[in-house]
Amino acid sequence: MISADTKDALARDLPEHRHCRDSLLSGLALYGTGAENREFVTHRNAVARLFWSLLDDDRKSYPIENRGTTRLQRLQTFAIAVPPRLSARPGKPAHRCDRLMEIRAAFLACGSLAAGAHGYHLEFVPADRVLATRLEWTLRSAGVPPKRTQRKGRIVVYYKDFDAIVELLTLIGAFGAVLRLEDVRALRETKNRIHRLVNTEAANLERTAAAAAAQRRVIEYLENAYGLPQLSPALREIAELRLAHPDESLTELGRRCNPQIAKPTVSSRLGALARLADHVRRGQGQSKHAR
Repeated sequence: MISADTKDALARDLPEHRHCRDSLLSGLALYGTGAENREFVTHRNAVARLFWSLLDDDRKSYPIENRGTTRLQRLQTFAIAVPPRLSARPGKPAHRCDRLMEIRAAFLACGSLAAGAHGYHLEFVPADRVLATRLEWTLRSAGVPPKRTQRKGRIVVYYKDFDAIVELLTLIGAFGAVLRLEDVRALRETKNRIHRLVNTEAANLERTAAAAAAQRRVIEYLENAYGLPQLSPALREIAELRLAHPDESLTELGRRCNPQIAKPTVSSRLGALARLADHVRRGQGQSKHAR
């Protein structure tokens, strides 16, 4: 949807200067026609109307033809015969603004934009290798060098880097698309941040639960092998609180003490219980060995 909306918005934005309009028309004829350069073909009505409007005095002789829908994508197809003056491939534009108009035309004619679950993607699929090489040169001259791959025998010139895509869209005047991409990225980053926080909290809870279970096993061992009444009042208090509240954190246990104690103090007392349990185990082991 973002690709179609971007094309429609760009198609409604007619350049102010005549030489820019001529470059846009020439670029549409260059990238929007087949090998024989006989007709301009597009699936966007707005793009077809743009090409037709740029023909100026030739418009009456070259009307827009509606070819119906494609069988696979079920998209409308619009075609306009190309005047002879546009059938020859032009030289590379000398001025920067004209090169940007050619890039805009290439996007309208053979480009697409996506912001899906797998990331951001802007690509051009020119009709042949010569056009692909020309487009690469034009994009580099604009300061945004692309990447190239091959798909089903066609050269694909593309971008996946978010900043490069935004820079190129800004250069060709697709400001609405830039704002939408920024919204998508902001929403995606917010979701990722929430997921990280949730995962971190879940991991913390899991570690807390595992530590609490180990502490309970130590205290239950001491209760059977040593007796909690033999503990000092401070150790006995924290031991009984841990047995009574097995799921609470150290901070919560500290608040239940009388008087309240801080988390490090709770941790210290539980550590003392663990050391005492180790001492009792070693003592029992020595007694069994002596017998």
